[in-house]
Amino acid sequence: MKWIAPSLAYLAVYLGLFHFHSAWSALLGFHVAILGSLLIARPKIPVAVLFTSANSKWILVSVLLGASSGAGVFLFWKYFGIANNLPAQLESLGLNRATWLPFIVYFALVNPFVEEYFWRGYLGNASRGIRWNDLLYAGFHALILYGRVHPLATVVAVVILTIAGWFWRQLKRKNGGLLAPVLGHMAADLTILLAIWAKTV
Repeated sequence: MKWIAPSLAYLAVYLGLFHFHSAWSALLGFHVAILGSLLIARPKIPVAVLFTSANSKWILVSVLLGASSGAGVFLFWKYFGIANNLPAQLESLGLNRATWLPFIVYFALVNPFVEEYFWRGYLGNASRGIRWNDLLYAGFHALILYGRVHPLATVVAVVILTIAGWFWRQLKRKNGGLLAPVLGHMAADLTILLAIWAKTV
């Protein structure tokens, strides 16, 4: 199941973006695929792990690093080779003035819990090196970026996200919980989406 679950998550994102042409379908389908996989697998990982951290300093480090990603997107926007029609692309995916903010709120508040339990909890391990789940976590973002930024920017993003996935997994290993990764992930999601919203709406 551990090999099938990421495939289902990738498929959900692909169908949502390229078949249904809907950001909401991609996000909700992604969450349904993950939660469905977890319900079938029934991992013996308590939900309380999402709210556990042995050292609060790592929460601060994780949040600051996560927030810096959104700041980087905003400040270096012109260097990413952003598609000229990105606002139109996003609107075609259902992200407009009326839907952007609800999307950001749901994405920032719900997605980090779902993803961290899945990628760093269920699929996680105690290895100190880069693992396949770090790469899988980063890889599906290429589907989201396809046709919207320069291909080289996509490669750079996947590399950075692989490192982020590895870092959050190390925080889980050191802290015995996922609170620091969840809050860092939340800061990243929130600031990145706000940067995109500010640049395109």
